[in-house]
Amino acid sequence: MFRSRANTEKAPTDKVTADLSKQPRDPQAPKGRPTPKRSEAQSQRRRAASAAPADRKAAMKRQREARRADLARQREALASGDERFLPVRDKGPVRRFVRDYVDSRFCVAEWFLPLAVIILVLSVIQVPNMQAIVMMLWLGVIVLIIIDSIGLGLRLKKRLRERFPDTPKRGAVAYGLMRTLQMRRLRLPKPQVKRGERP
Repeated sequence: MFRSRANTEKAPTDKVTADLSKQPRDPQAPKGRPTPKRSEAQSQRRRAASAAPADRKAAMKRQREARRADLARQREALASGDERFLPVRDKGPVRRFVRDYVDSRFCVAEWFLPLAVIILVLSVIQVPNMQAIVMMLWLGVIVLIIIDSIGLGLRLKKRLRERFPDTPKRGAVAYGLMRTLQMRRLRLPKPQVKRGERP
């Protein structure tokens, strides 16, 4: 009846702490350590910020090296025709067939750049009749390229339908026509077939 007040108040808190120790700690519960002072938190943030650029530089360096290695592999693949490391636009059996089909033929369009340079040089010559000849040559070259490209495009489309009936062929004919505009020795990936050798 005349117990000390301190003992009666202490008992329930001991039970509560004992009960809490038995239960697993909730993630949302207090962290169990004092909150750092503002100055300490700011200094920690500054240290973290000053350490970040070094990691970023290292990451950038690794990315550059990886990119350089990928480009080197792509260059080797473009020279050798290795399918594994070719750029996405050149990969696949359809694109390979288109390259071989174009490379096995003589195309007027591949001589466009040299002919354009010759015509440009002739146009500089100040002879009255030469200007008319240059214009006729220019028109003739353009007409020949258009006719040859249309014929090649139609034949290529037909062969692709026969050879790859169920494979997507979107952009394959345009890819082939763009290849005809490059001189044979400058084409990438390098030609893998000889002229006249049918793929």
